[in-house]
Amino acid sequence: MTSVANRRSMMELYSGNTCIRSHQVRFVLAEKGILTEINNVDGSVVPEDLMALNPYVSLPTLIDRELILYDSRVIVEYLDERYPHPPLMPVSPVERAKLRLGLATIERDFVEPAVALDLVLGTRVENAHRKKLKSLLTSSADLFGIKPFFLSDDFTIVDCVIAPILWRLELFGIELSGNHKSIYSYRERVFSRVAFKESMTEDEEEMRPD
Repeated sequence: MTSVANRRSMMELYSGNTCIRSHQVRFVLAEKGILTEINNVDGSVVPEDLMALNPYVSLPTLIDRELILYDSRVIVEYLDERYPHPPLMPVSPVERAKLRLGLATIERDFVEPAVALDLVLGTRVENAHRKKLKSLLTSSADLFGIKPFFLSDDFTIVDCVIAPILWRLELFGIELSGNHKSIYSYRERVFSRVAFKESMTEDEEEMRPD
């Protein structure tokens, strides 16, 4: 019997309509210009195909012929290796290791708190999560101003991971002070990229006031 994955010829992504991790993957896809069929999953209705493909029924889930990936960190690195141009990670093993270490730190310090806050918006514990993320961003503000991109002269996969979080600051009710201009300058540089605009769903476009 032919599996669901083996019947596909184009890369396919099951993506949460407003999911931070899905947005990260969509940003990488857009930066690389990878032709992808994107299935936006909105709400609690889970497509039957996804249930058959991913035992955790988690988003994002990427299908590339017989390969099925459902960890956003693995997906973004796979995409950079599968489609090396333009490169979003260094070629040097040493520099790649440093970038991976940076990604692990960003996952712990930014991504996990942002995802946790996103899940509790509108609940009684929202404010505690908001304060935590704001504190982490504030303590790291200087890092955003050292180089044109996050600790780099070149745009990298790290920027693809961070940008979807910064896009949601207004949604999260996080307002940084004038002392954090480096973060605002950084995010405007990234938000102005054509690929970032292409990476967003309609619901994500509406998250930020004009």
